[in-house]
Amino acid sequence: MIGSDIAKRYARALFDIAREEDKIEVIYGELEGFSSMLKENKGLAEFFVNPVFDSSDKSAVMEDILDKIGMSITTSNFLMLLVDKRRIDVLEQIEECYQGYMDNVLNKVRVGVKTAFPLSSELSVRIKKQMEGLTGKKVEMVVDEDPSLLGGIVIGVGDTLYDGSVKAQLNNIRELIREEM
Repeated sequence: MIGSDIAKRYARALFDIAREEDKIEVIYGELEGFSSMLKENKGLAEFFVNPVFDSSDKSAVMEDILDKIGMSITTSNFLMLLVDKRRIDVLEQIEECYQGYMDNVLNKVRVGVKTAFPLSSELSVRIKKQMEGLTGKKVEMVVDEDPSLLGGIVIGVGDTLYDGSVKAQLNNIRELIREEM
C-alpha cells in the first residue's frame, strides 16, 4: 500500500470509525469525491496548503464547502481535522490508504487492464473471471486503451504486472538480438 506513515495513520483512524458506524464504502465515496474536487480545482487545493492564509480562514472556507455538498458528520469532521492540523496536502495518499484497508476488508482487488484496442464485453467478462480465480477476490476492473502497446494486453494486479503486449514481445526480441551480437 502506498502512502506515508502519516497518511496511513489518518486513513486507519478514519477507517476504524467508518467500520464502527458500518459506513466503510459511504465514507470512502465522500473522501474520494472531495479529493477529486481538490484535484480538479487547483486554486482551492493551493489555498488549503498555502501557509500565508490563516487557519481560521481555511476552516471557514472548508465549513462552507462541506455545508454545500452535504457530507456526513464523520467525513466533515475528518476533513476539518486535516485542515486544522495542516494535513490536507496528504488527502490523496489518505484516500489511497483507506481504499486499501477497505478492499482488504471487502475482499476486493483492483485490476488495471491496458489494451491497444477496445475490449469486447465478452472478453472483459472472461478476463475479470480469470482474475477472480487467480486472486480469490472480487475484482474491480478498470480498462484503459493504450495504442502504444500495438496489440495484446497488460494486466496489473497490485504490484504484479502481466505484460502480454506486442510492444513488450518486440522489446524482448530486440534484447535477444543484442545479446547474440
